[in-house]
Amino acid sequence: MQTNAFGSGDKTPSFARITGRCQVHLPFAVLLERLDWVLANRLQPEIGLEGDTLYATPAAQFARAAAGLRQAGLGCTLHAPFLDLAPGGQDRPILMASRHKLRLAFELIKVFQPRSIVCHLGYEDNKHDYKRETWFATAAETWQELLPLAARHQTIMMLENTYETGPEMHQAMFTRLNSPYARLCLDLGHVSAFARGRWQDWLPALDPWLGQLHLHDNHGQRDDHLPVGEGCLDFAGLFAYLHEKALNPLVTLEPHSEKDLWQTIKNLDRLGYLDTINPE
Repeated sequence: MQTNAFGSGDKTPSFARITGRCQVHLPFAVLLERLDWVLANRLQPEIGLEGDTLYATPAAQFARAAAGLRQAGLGCTLHAPFLDLAPGGQDRPILMASRHKLRLAFELIKVFQPRSIVCHLGYEDNKHDYKRETWFATAAETWQELLPLAARHQTIMMLENTYETGPEMHQAMFTRLNSPYARLCLDLGHVSAFARGRWQDWLPALDPWLGQLHLHDNHGQRDDHLPVGEGCLDFAGLFAYLHEKALNPLVTLEPHSEKDLWQTIKNLDRLGYLDTINPE
């Protein structure tokens, strides 16, 4: 959700049946600026740490936000930075800078005690295929270094799909990591907009590792982050499948404006998708 996409509204009519079952992606700057609004609406944030957030934010501000959520009894998840990072990079200085920034995000686990920390696997076939094995070995080292920082706090490290065109690289990485604290964050919008595929291309192949969903909609051409139910994605089929297989992933809503957030929540309330699962 964009920092400037918020109005000045206060408490919105309650949709506690929905907000109590999911996270809402909020950049840390929005969370800090509108903490009272977040608490009043009992939103459970997935805290975005993109840009300069990890370099420019005083520790006291992270502590203040974490204390506010904790005192209100609201859980959270973290979304580690991904733009410009290369967890499997072959340029050593770039790789080291990427690992350093990711480590800064993981150091906030002890502050926020999140249920998960979402990271992007970062594999792009058109860039990395010619050195696939080398990329994979380097990326595996990156995640193997970070995973214990999450596991010691019982936080799940979720690896999200972005430009991956199929489940194979995630499947290989989870097999290599071999940990109950390494799981998949399946982003249906990315499957549609970037992989030009369907959720059935990823499940059941990754059923054993499914830990979280990122929910937003599009028309299969761009990563529009529309409210759920206003694009072409097969959410009904997905949630029926999850119910059938007794899969209960965490759920994060990823609208890019406050207007779209409330429309997403209204749509989910009407469609009843979250009634079919019980996020653990």
